[in-house]
Amino acid sequence: MSLDTKVSSPDRGHQPRSGGGSSASRHVDPTRRQQALAAWVLALPFTLLFLAFTLGPVLASFGMSFTDMRRADIRSPFAVAFVGLDNYVKLIEDPLFRKVTVNTLLYLVLGVPLTMAVALGVAVLLNRIVRFKGFFRVGYYLPVVTSIVAVSVVWKYLYRDNGGVFNTMLSWVGLDGPAWLDSTTLALPSLIVMAAWRNFGTLMIIFLAGLQTIPKEMNEAAEVDGATGWGRFRYITLPMLRPVLLFGAVITGIGYLQFFEEAFVMTKGGPLDSTRSVTYFTFDQFGFGNFGYAAAASYLLFLAVVLLTFVQFRLLGERDDKVSKRQAKKAEKARKEAMS
Repeated sequence: MSLDTKVSSPDRGHQPRSGGGSSASRHVDPTRRQQALAAWVLALPFTLLFLAFTLGPVLASFGMSFTDMRRADIRSPFAVAFVGLDNYVKLIEDPLFRKVTVNTLLYLVLGVPLTMAVALGVAVLLNRIVRFKGFFRVGYYLPVVTSIVAVSVVWKYLYRDNGGVFNTMLSWVGLDGPAWLDSTTLALPSLIVMAAWRNFGTLMIIFLAGLQTIPKEMNEAAEVDGATGWGRFRYITLPMLRPVLLFGAVITGIGYLQFFEEAFVMTKGGPLDSTRSVTYFTFDQFGFGNFGYAAAASYLLFLAVVLLTFVQFRLLGERDDKVSKRQAKKAEKARKEAMS
């Protein structure tokens, strides 16, 4: 009996303490509550600005793309008619929109490889030099931070038919320079060359940072084993730069899909709409007051950006462990073949 009393007594004394513990667990620390309130107060200005100037306009423009809203409807925006997918269907059937879509694809297909190739080549050269590396970095990056309008005006002068720098240099060797910006075949490539010259500085800095993360021991070991310079670049440098190349391809591709300022300043979309892009087309439609039509064009461009990014991630993105192991084996086999 005395043993039972000793065992049951602690059990009865434990029950009130457990009840008190559950009520204490539901108690919120006043300090944490004040910190949470302060955090919301500090985030409130950004949240309001984001809702008012980013999320709100995005949702409004998306809804606008399904209406026939024009400039005359600004005073009564809720009186516009809902047209469903008519704006998107008209865009697909619009010959001008088809032409600017082809132009935008040409900007993308020609501009991205050119810009990335120049940037990677310059980055590899800068990674090898020791002296004046900072000087060259600054020099190659200066066009990026220079006003696009100023750069476009200068290049427009370089491309001039009479008195332009390029045609003057061609005349020194007895050649007649073409009308760079007045030709329907040369205007678009001329703008791509200028855009690649201006934008490769950003990728150069990114690629140079990626090159500096590659262990020197790997290249030295491959060189000792007899691998050529091209073999080391192809089978060591490029595979290890895969994430950096993916990032560069994504940001460069999005930039060329939104190609606008160069054509706006240098050619006004001409000649014969040969340099007009989808972004330029959207800009014109907003200027004409076709707000619903322009909104639909902007969302088709957004869809193109999403599809391009998806394809680039599929081609250059990281894969699962099994695929990575197979690629590692292939790389090792290719390295041995390069050394043989």
